Amino acid sequence: MKAIIPVAGAGTKLRPHTYTQPKALIPLAGKTVLSIIVDQLAEAGINEFVFIIGYLGDKIQDYVKEQYPNLTCHFVFQNKRQGLGHAIFLTKDIIGSDEVFIALGDTICEFDIQEVLKSNDSMLGVKKVDDPRNFGVAELGENGFISKVVEKPQIPKSNLALVGLYKIRDTAFLFDCLENNMREDIRSKNEYSLTDALECMILKGVAFKSFRVQNWFDCGRIDALLESNATLMKKLGGKISPDHIFENVIIVPPVSIAKGCEIRNAIIGPNVAIGEDSRITYSIVRDSIIGSFANLFNVVLHDSLIGSDTEIKGETRSLNIGDNTQIDLG
Repeated sequence: MKAIIPVAGAGTKLRPHTYTQPKALIPLAGKTVLSIIVDQLAEAGINEFVFIIGYLGDKIQDYVKEQYPNLTCHFVFQNKRQGLGHAIFLTKDIIGSDEVFIALGDTICEFDIQEVLKSNDSMLGVKKVDDPRNFGVAELGENGFISKVVEKPQIPKSNLALVGLYKIRDTAFLFDCLENNMREDIRSKNEYSLTDALECMILKGVAFKSFRVQNWFDCGRIDALLESNATLMKKLGGKISPDHIFENVIIVPPVSIAKGCEIRNAIIGPNVAIGEDSRITYSIVRDSIIGSFANLFNVVLHDSLIGSDTEIKGETRSLNIGDNTQIDLG
């Protein structure tokens, strides 16, 4: 089985951070969004990955090659963003007839991955949501199999949202349906949708079972990213690199502090993730994500996402600041 991870999106809802950093490489609970996904699949036994890249794709390539030298990794470039269906179709020659597990590059879910991979059925990950109109939606038949999938319906007949996890055994059917939809120009919201291809497969007789995810962490918006960071920190616990300089520091766990950080006269935590080689002095930081090589002096931060190579001096604020920024709040 091969894994496909689409990471070509521009991440507009996470700007200004995604002007300089792909959404998949945003730090989360001491790791990155992408590393959490890849680690989950690799630990389950998948060792061949296809990454669909586009915007800032060179950073994705460099990161994967550095972090995962023992995995077999392919990179496919999506020149024009024409939808997830189009992106998946670009992997056809690499996938061939192998089974695939597709995990969207901003989808972090907790589920029994071994049970899913061992199943003889094609399967789609689902979770009940209050308002399914912004998602692909699955409808279940009486036999427990999925009877229909619809992309972002205005009047949903089900509250089971597709969470962005797809295990597909019948890849020949998948690529045939994707090719047919593009040839016939079948679009949803002006894009070639993977959901439409799945519905084509169902109409051709391909059976899909659903599997429920226990937790679904949203990494697409600032507020949701900070909430997901806090939840994952509580679940996974913090990790403090031994390569650090602390002086008169109070740690309120859970926190994650990467190597090379210098922290003096500060209170850090709870739910704080700090990137490599950052300096924090005379400051209080809680419920925040701080990038690498950041320099914070005399600030009180909460519920903040601070980019890398950032310098902040001043007073109490809740901030959303991109990379390579200098701010003096004094």
